Parts: sequence; structure tokens; C-alpha cells
Amino acid sequence: MGSSNSTQKGSSSTQSPISNSAVGDGIKSIRTTSVFKAINFELYVKPNLAVMSFGVVAIICSGAYLAYMKSQQRESKTYVAIAEDGTQSLTQKKSKWD
Repeated sequence: MGSSNSTQKGSSSTQSPISNSAVGDGIKSIRTTSVFKAINFELYVKPNLAVMSFGVVAIICSGAYLAYMKSQQRESKTYVAIAEDGTQSLTQKKSKWD
């Protein structure tokens, strides 16, 4: 029961990779496969301010372009009409009062 010859779990000769990690390493300190690192490379690279700002500007511009196209479509007063034979034609919207 309390024999001094028994081995202890977590002896100093076998250290886990987590104990060797420094503060702030995060997921970098965990042992993973190279496939995981290739698929989730953004977890292992250092943040780049120029690339992030370009990405934010690109997403904002894409959203603004979609909003612009939607507003132009609403203002055009046209719609796509589908005939009985399946053909499509661009038709002006008409009011029943005209």
C-alpha cells in the first residue's frame, strides 16, 4: 500500500507537451497531425494586419455592391415574366389603375 518502490504517475522524466508550453501558446501547444494543421492553418499563423484589413474592405465592398444591385432592381419597375411555354421575358410592372 504505500510502498516507496512504486512508480508515480507524471514523474519528472516524462513531461507532457502541455507542461512545456508557454503562456499564450493556445492550440499551438497541443500535438496534432499535419492534416489538421493544413486544414486549419489560420490557427497556427501569426495575424497579418494588411491581409485582415484587405479582407474586411473586400467583404464590405461586396455587401455594398449587392445592396446597390438590389436597389437598382427595385427601382427599375421590371420583372421577369414566365410564359406558358417556359420562355422568360423582361416585362414592365403595370398598375391596375393605369
